[in-house]
Amino acid sequence: SAPGRFADYFVICGLDTETGLEPDELSGENFEQTPLRRTFKSKVLARYPENVEWNPFDQDAVGMLCMPKGLAFKTQADSREPQFHSFIITREDGSRTFGFSLTFFEEVTSKQICSAMQTLYHMHNAEYDILHTPPTSDKESCSSTGDCNGTSVSKLQRFNSYDISRDTLYVSKCICLITPMSFMKACKKVLEQLHQAVTSPQPPPLPLESYIYNILYEVPLPPAGRSLKFSGVYGPIICQRPSTSELPLFDFPVKEVFELLGVENVVQLFTCALLEFQILLYSQ
Repeated sequence: SAPGRFADYFVICGLDTETGLEPDELSGENFEQTPLRRTFKSKVLARYPENVEWNPFDQDAVGMLCMPKGLAFKTQADSREPQFHSFIITREDGSRTFGFSLTFFEEVTSKQICSAMQTLYHMHNAEYDILHTPPTSDKESCSSTGDCNGTSVSKLQRFNSYDISRDTLYVSKCICLITPMSFMKACKKVLEQLHQAVTSPQPPPLPLESYIYNILYEVPLPPAGRSLKFSGVYGPIICQRPSTSELPLFDFPVKEVFELLGVENVVQLFTCALLEFQILLYSQ
């Protein structure tokens, strides 16, 4: 049986430099996009511990849900703010495990990956020129008028490009906690503080491994009806578990529902729930 730990796994997903750039088939065909706008396969790079008896690790599910859009590449000209999301894995027996992921961007240090991205751009630009080169008669009219849609589109297409001699390439990476309960706020703080420790010029008070070990092996689940306070990298983290007589744990801000859907849609959704209508939420 589960020993009642706060978290079961710490997972790292991202670019596997050994396998290189593999198109992400689950994201659909997107070869018409510039290489920086395409999605590539992400891999589970590491997990700690390797496995726990009460919660077998599902590598395919965790890898896909940690980075559902696959790997993303950007340059220094793009915004690279970290993004947080959560997910649920429901097994055949109905049991659930919860995941919380923080995705950020780090500089690509592999020369092979940078060269591969540059090659993809050379191929993309060559194919684009072939597809959009006007016939001879159109070329003459373009040169006489000084205006050609193909040329203007080509310039626009190459605006979001990558030049290995000029640009710095960044790739998305993800750190994730797999937990038996949905302590969203606490997990978000843990991951944000770990990311801050990695990117900070000053080293954290203790080695990062000690904080990961602490969250996996030394922080227990709070008893029902009690709260728990434990130490993060830079400050305390608090989570609270409702008692058996209270509503189930819902550790997500209701404010975000109103921001995303609007007041009228929330009222309509609540009405449908009370009337027991079937509800389908569709999202990209």
